[in-house]
This record gives sequence, C-alpha cells and structure tokens, in this order.
Amino acid sequence: METAEGIVAGGTDEKGGRRRTRRIKYAFEYGALRALAGLLHILPIDFGSWVMGAIWRLVAPHLRRHERALRHLAAAYPEKSRAEIEGIARAMWMQLGRTFAEALISERILRAGRIEDRAGHQLGALKTSGKGSVFVSLHTGNWELVIYPTLLHGIKAAGVYQRMKNPRVDDYVTLARRDRYPRGLFPKGNDIGRKLMRIVREGGSVALLADLRDRRGITTPFFGRPAPTTPFPALLARSTDAVLLAARCVRTGGVHFYIEAEAIEVPRTADRDADIAEATRRIHALFEQWIREHPEQWMWAHRRWG
Repeated sequence: METAEGIVAGGTDEKGGRRRTRRIKYAFEYGALRALAGLLHILPIDFGSWVMGAIWRLVAPHLRRHERALRHLAAAYPEKSRAEIEGIARAMWMQLGRTFAEALISERILRAGRIEDRAGHQLGALKTSGKGSVFVSLHTGNWELVIYPTLLHGIKAAGVYQRMKNPRVDDYVTLARRDRYPRGLFPKGNDIGRKLMRIVREGGSVALLADLRDRRGITTPFFGRPAPTTPFPALLARSTDAVLLAARCVRTGGVHFYIEAEAIEVPRTADRDADIAEATRRIHALFEQWIREHPEQWMWAHRRWG
C-alpha cells in the first residue's frame, strides 16, 4: 500500500517532469524562432516572405482551421462557388504566412521604403487638434506595420498585446515591437483599461486591433451575422472626447503596402451606452467594407462569430 509521503513525492516528480518537458519545449520553440529570424534577415525580403507564404499555403489547407475559414467565407459570400471560396482561403493562408515572416523582419521592411503612407492628412489634422486619439485596426494586409505612419508624423502611441505562453518567445517578439509604441506596449490584463484611459485623457494615442471575437463584449452585425465584439475602442473615445480613427494596411503585391486611415464619428448623446454601440457598429461596418475589397487579406480562420 502506497504511503501518503509516496503519493506526494510521486505527484511532485510528475509536476517536475512536466516542468522540464515544458522548459525543453520552450527552449526548442525559441531556438527555432531565432534561427528562422536569422535566416529571414539573410534572405532577400521578397523571397523570404514568399517562401513562408508558400509553405503556409501548402500545409494549412490540411488543418482543421481551414474548414472553419471555408465556413466563414461561405456564410459571408453565399453567391460564390465552392471553388471561389477555396481560392480565397488558400490565398489567405499565403498572406498569413507572409505576415508571419515579415513580422520577424519588420525593421528591414521599414528601412527599405516598402510602405506608402496614405494617412498623412488625417494624422496631420489629429496632431493639430491636440486631442487624444484611439486608433483601431484589423488583421488584414500586414497589421504589424499599420502603426508605421504614426511614427512618421511624430504621434506617440501606446499598444496592447496578448502574452504568449512561451515567455522567451514572448520577450523576443515584444522587444521587436516595442520601438513602434513610444507610449508603451502593454500586455492585456485587468488594469489595462485604466492605463489606456489615462493615456488618452492626457492627450496621448492608443492603438488597438478590434476585429476579433470578444465573448464579454456586445453583439454587432458583421457580414450579416451577429458577432461578439469589443466595445472598448468606442468606449475609450466616447469617454475621453478623443478622435477615433480606423486604419488598415493593404498589401499591393509582394512585400509592398499602403496604409490609410478614416475617421469614425462617435455619437455623443444623452445615452452613453447607445453611443458606444453605434460607434462600434460603424467601426465594423467599415471593417467589413475594407475586407470585401481584399477578402484574401483578412484572417477568416479565427472564431469571429462564436
């Protein structure tokens, strides 16, 4: 009969084994990422991006997320044939593979002058106004680059990111992004709302990706279906009298992009909740319009509708 001490010792050994396995896994992931980043810094920009995109296009259609992307595309485009839907989905994987590679060499892309800034007029007017600002964007084109025009125009923005499970990978990726967010790059957490509210109230800028599912959010129509959506960007702009700007990055071919922005009018009536809901609806109506222009550049495989 096993003693209590033996059970405890066995449990401790098991936990220790899991921790060792996790450390080995994390070390392997980190090493592979650094090796890939090193290779991509050696290869020509366009070739490295294309190779990674081609690999994703080859592999991803055999994974479960591909079927989810096909279902979402079929619901959004009921008039399209199965072959057309399949073509958009495969092109999407190519785009996502490219974006993954480009995220590891984003500074090379910036230095190479691969981005056309079409947001200058809106950003110039914003800087003149002296108001705080909330930028919202979506996972299209290369969203890692969408913050670039704010740097050109001397607008110091704060950003938010989701921590990765692997702490070494998380540190590496966060360090690569940090310079693009002079007001700080903050992990999601319970106190993030207060931090961002303070920045905007002080006349600063905040940049957020707002096109993913938020189970605790509000329901907004998106491609003709109700979608759980974060109201936070609209709430932030409504509560601080800030300017709300939607921005997107569009791939024009290879590793070439343009970035543009469009102001979203935020209602300010006696019904604060209704104002936030309407501003959120307007954001996603514009997102839908943009996605329909380049459907292959948006991330259809995410659980956007639940």
